[in-house]
Amino acid sequence: MRSNALARTLVSAAAVIGLAAGGLATAGTSFAAPASATSARTVTIKATNNLGLNTTEGKSVQCYVRDASPVGKFDPGTIDGQLGTKSWKAWQAFLNDRGFNAGTVDGDVGPNTIRGLQRFLVHIGYDTGGIDGDAGPKTRAAWKAFANLGGGWC
Repeated sequence: MRSNALARTLVSAAAVIGLAAGGLATAGTSFAAPASATSARTVTIKATNNLGLNTTEGKSVQCYVRDASPVGKFDPGTIDGQLGTKSWKAWQAFLNDRGFNAGTVDGDVGPNTIRGLQRFLVHIGYDTGGIDGDAGPKTRAAWKAFANLGGGWC
């Protein structure tokens, strides 16, 4: 009999603890703001990396890659002068297609993309200060000079 009484006591204690825990779990929600008083906002972060180009120069390099042969293969998206993910994916694909090895086509302007861009710029006659994956002052100056070549491509 003693073991039955002990078992009942333990089950009762577990039930009390369970109810108390459940009460605590819902206590927080009773103080939350009503659903109608809260609002959800979607925030989109548009990361751009023009590497020192102004908007006009950015548009120029977007047009260049858009119009590169074969036309339509490298889509930089809207020609707005803001080199975001889509523009850099187009440039990475272009650089890889031409053998300048920009690495993975992911829109991330990392060292591989910079090295590919440096190889391209050096190939067409610009001084980038070396192929080191760093978008330093000489690489940025070469990119700017390229963007201004012939008054742009748009």
